[in-house]
Amino acid sequence: MYIGLIILTLFLILILSKQFKLNNIEFEISESNTSKVDITEPKFAINNDSKNIYITAKEGNFINKDEILLKKNVRFKSDEFSIETEKVIFNRKNQTAQSNTKSIFKSENTKIYSNGFNIHDKGNKIIFYGKSFLVLK
Repeated sequence: MYIGLIILTLFLILILSKQFKLNNIEFEISESNTSKVDITEPKFAINNDSKNIYITAKEGNFINKDEILLKKNVRFKSDEFSIETEKVIFNRKNQTAQSNTKSIFKSENTKIYSNGFNIHDKGNKIIFYGKSFLVLK
């Protein structure tokens, strides 16, 4: 009778330990699926009198009420050019953007590779930072 009680106790301990391990695995999976992103696939535009520049990204996080950090495959696109980079701080109120990551500017006959850029004056002016080089076709 004691042997049966010992076997039953060991069996219950084994089942309960497996259940706790399964609960921990489910909890870890649910935590890993939750990301720290405020906006998924954000879309914005910089509008001025002559053109619109559309901005897309995979992720975005609010820095404050006006500024948003755009991350992963950030693209600025207008009828005249496009700029691609990985991180940009976009100011919705001032309609400006700044990046300190490697960037590629592309237009019909020109490519500019740089270590960052600053778009201001509602998209009328773009300044490229760091080591930059220009390719003309």
